[in-house]
Amino acid sequence: MAALFAFKCSQCGEVHEGSPSFSYPEPAPFAEQNDEVRKEGLLNSDLCRYIDEEGPHFFIRVCLEIPIQGVEEPFLWGVWVSLSEESYLKYVEDYESPNPDGSFFGWFCNYLPYYASTYALPTMVHPQSGGSRPLITLEQSEHELCQDFHRGISPEKAQEIAEIAWHR
Repeated sequence: MAALFAFKCSQCGEVHEGSPSFSYPEPAPFAEQNDEVRKEGLLNSDLCRYIDEEGPHFFIRVCLEIPIQGVEEPFLWGVWVSLSEESYLKYVEDYESPNPDGSFFGWFCNYLPYYASTYALPTMVHPQSGGSRPLITLEQSEHELCQDFHRGISPEKAQEIAEIAWHR
């Protein structure tokens, strides 16, 4: 059986138990919009859409799980991805009864601490049944986050990332 994750934080001295989990309340492009665009758009805990001078934009909230080597639970990021209008509408239509065998292409739409720009990394979105948020997989690339997703991270690296995220 894998171990549980725990560490004494070098920043605050507290012992943190359980795999780290961080989330973003909105996609970065929505956060960067002016008040008028934001007011006319939609943002709730799972969906976001707005129209700006470039046209309409559609986002859903998803989970990115990064395995921690030797640890039972992954490092969890609650992030947003952009979808095409067609995929977004299909996702909304199937929201109550998603097809866990289906998937959508999306672009990563948050900037994670520690990593070089994570914005616009290509993803695949995998709906989950039972009311769970979709999971994403990152396409293979040389980007460090993609490498971490596919290979997992050491507990030491998980601690380093968590400390940066908690104390930024």
